[in-house]
Amino acid sequence: MTLHTSQTIMRKSLHHELVERLQTLIINSELKPGAKVPEKELCDRFGVSRTPLREALKVLASDGLVRLEPNRGAWVTQVTEEEVQDVFPVLGALEALSGELACKHITDTEIEEVRSMHAQMIESYESRDLGAYFSINQKIHRAILLAARNGTLRTSCQALSLRMQRARYLANMTDGRWYDAVQEHEKILEYLVARDGKNLAITLLQHMDAKRASVVKWIRTQ
Repeated sequence: MTLHTSQTIMRKSLHHELVERLQTLIINSELKPGAKVPEKELCDRFGVSRTPLREALKVLASDGLVRLEPNRGAWVTQVTEEEVQDVFPVLGALEALSGELACKHITDTEIEEVRSMHAQMIESYESRDLGAYFSINQKIHRAILLAARNGTLRTSCQALSLRMQRARYLANMTDGRWYDAVQEHEKILEYLVARDGKNLAITLLQHMDAKRASVVKWIRTQ
């Protein structure tokens, strides 16, 4: 496996930064499902010792992103159809609730921020920049979640969302699903601006179910 050039971490919060960097490598499949985590290469890449790297891998193991094997190291977990079928309906229900609550609490300023992110997302879609599209897409969902003003909901939704981010990223690879997802986001923005919690909740639920179906289809083709 060939990893990119040095990206030494300079921030004070080494543990938090390492966890985020490793999550990104797994989500965008630079560290592929089923592959052994190359600890030495990652230590060289980020300029860290094995101790903080292994502590970060323990966090990823608790999130279900890697599997730790005694004396054998860490392995990137596979996304299974069973897990997708279990998690997505729950995640969809949580996102629907976040949309309903967000319409009650979101400010005009926050709506404008989402509108701006949506415009950026459309630009990335038109330029076929999947990485940028996915990143902005996640920011929009997170903005709605934060606008719900419910800490318990936020924690639960973020934990499940992290487990499914790899699958959601890969499922956006097909042009047909990507187009549909953009149309769904147009509706999400429309109902958020109108503060129509009922229809936003329904749209978010349908959005997640469509994502579940596309992920399952992708898994079955592998």
